[in-house]
Amino acid sequence: MKVSTVRDGQGRILGNTTQYLDGDTVARDRSGSILGRSSRTFGNTRGPNDRLVSNNKADARLLFRK
Repeated sequence: MKVSTVRDGQGRILGNTTQYLDGDTVARDRSGSILGRSSRTFGNTRGPNDRLVSNNKADARLLFRK
């Protein structure tokens, strides 16, 4: 398991991502609420309520938008 902090361009913490051994990643905001997840197996990123954010890129950082 690998935890990474996500920051904006001014160094403020937006949240974090937790990557598991199978390649799946969970994105959380500063308060710890889950923003969504990405799956390397299926090559997609899903946001809140399993809404598809990207169907060709497994990148949890897409979930952090200003």
